[in-house]
Amino acid sequence: MNVDLGGKVAIVTGASGGIGGAIAASLARNGAKVVNADLTEDPLYLFHKTDVSDLASVRALVDAVLSAHGKIDILVNNAGVNIAGKKRKNIDEFPDEEWSRILAIDLDGVYHCSKLVSQAMIKQGGGRIICIGSVFGMVPARQQIAFTAAKAAVHNMARSMALELAPHGILVNAVAPGSIQLEGGKSLFYSKEADLNDLTARMLSHIPLARPGKPEEVAEMVSFLCAAESSYITGQVIAIDGGWTAGYTRDF
Repeated sequence: MNVDLGGKVAIVTGASGGIGGAIAASLARNGAKVVNADLTEDPLYLFHKTDVSDLASVRALVDAVLSAHGKIDILVNNAGVNIAGKKRKNIDEFPDEEWSRILAIDLDGVYHCSKLVSQAMIKQGGGRIICIGSVFGMVPARQQIAFTAAKAAVHNMARSMALELAPHGILVNAVAPGSIQLEGGKSLFYSKEADLNDLTARMLSHIPLARPGKPEEVAEMVSFLCAAESSYITGQVIAIDGGWTAGYTRDF
């Protein structure tokens, strides 16, 4: 997708890989000056080491971007974590430390970044905030109680921000990815060796398009929501899931 983001200054949290990296690449390709706010540096973009769970760290990020560029036109709240492997448990056994860690990054991080960036955008008279949620913020999932709670909260936070910030010309939307094929998960779920994997087969059987999504397919939607062409879209949660949540069932 080609849109005109020339002259725009964008902060993308967690842009050093995966979906965040694809979003940063799409914004940059369309002309935006991208600042990667992450704990791991990516030499492709301007970098500011940031812990989104720490309000002081986010304040330092916002101050640095405003000092260097004078404005912030776009904020993409992408940074997030989940629990994996044997740590996944039902709520009665869910690790308390994982609840605190996931909520601090996935929910508090969105609050910290959106609060401070929105203050700058209000002074500017406009901007775009995009929150990366999840289909598991729209429908339930087993053994990921912190992630599902955080993403559901992020979706409604985006809607609430859209109501509050609309008078200031700030549009706020959320994007909810479904099963996205990332480099780290190819061998686990989608390699030739995984063709007979029961979990993979069951997962794909619930996706009408019968394939995982690509990070670039999420990124293109984000770029559209940052462009002039989307000037009448705010307060929305847009699922990019191959139709999964249209007829949601899950046995895994």
